[in-house]
Amino acid sequence: MEERIKPVRRIAIGILALALIAGAPWIGLWTLLPLGVAAGLFAVADAYLERSERPEYVMFAAWALSEVTIAAAVALSGGPRVATLSWIAIPVVTLSARFSLRGVLVGVGIAIGLVLAVGFGTDTAETLENPTIILAPVALILALGVLSTALMQSDVEHRGEAVIDPLTGMLNRKALANRISELRQQSEYTGQPVGLILGDLDRFKAVNDSQGHAAGDAVLTDVAYLLRKRLRAFDLAYRIGGEEFLILLPGADTRECARMAEDLRQAVAAGTVGDGTEITISFGVTASGRGGGFDYARAFAAADEALYEAKSGGRNRVCERPPVVFSGPSPSATLHAPSAATSTVS
Repeated sequence: MEERIKPVRRIAIGILALALIAGAPWIGLWTLLPLGVAAGLFAVADAYLERSERPEYVMFAAWALSEVTIAAAVALSGGPRVATLSWIAIPVVTLSARFSLRGVLVGVGIAIGLVLAVGFGTDTAETLENPTIILAPVALILALGVLSTALMQSDVEHRGEAVIDPLTGMLNRKALANRISELRQQSEYTGQPVGLILGDLDRFKAVNDSQGHAAGDAVLTDVAYLLRKRLRAFDLAYRIGGEEFLILLPGADTRECARMAEDLRQAVAAGTVGDGTEITISFGVTASGRGGGFDYARAFAAADEALYEAKSGGRNRVCERPPVVFSGPSPSATLHAPSAATSTVS
């Protein structure tokens, strides 16, 4: 979200700069300096985001300091008597796009506190005589906080519906497409591998044919739950086909992927899913090589070959392929290609 806001933030700063230049005969050009400081704070924060373990703290600090800078400029240029007091409300719009509800509440509190500090700190008498000069900005801040939070929550809900498979609760192909480029960049930056596990339920068509599609759906739901609860918090599980699952493991090499796949295979084989149905699953695994990028197309193809081998070799097993060396951007079409294993052997 920060990457989306960054170019818009530059435009907003440019609009404020033009307004200050137009108002220079009344307030002076010096007011451009605090605006430049605020822009610089965000530039510094952007530089630290990738290296920070808690990037949200870095960005919130930049946000808060920019608010303090705006408030200081307003105080020095006339306090509550100048119309730019309302500008303290502008950064509030971005809070809900980047922070949790707690962050929004803290940010709104900071903004309101700064309005009160400017009003009572620079001209207490006039503020008491005409409280509307601070009531209007405070009301604006509260309204922006409430409206932007409601809009963001609605957006998150609809985006969730777009990337979550409604049957299993797993991520879907659309979510996978968005994540692949991020993992490639992360792998290039850190040099860490990205593991890929491709799984397919064995003889799933027989379940649908003998027990009906409702039973098949129950099997898929329960298997998805078994897979997800054994993964780490940052591992990513997707349903990419009818009974086909894909798992991405950032930082895992081929050996680690094979161990994880074997654990998942045993969990599915040992349990009963749906309405007492016993089923097994086969896996193909591989990973990107250390020190290079993540080539999803080639990694998927390698895991698909391994899955085909597992199916042809008797099913209910894990097969692996050597690490895949990055050799350029992956063609996006491969993302939606059907698995060779599932198209020929179930």
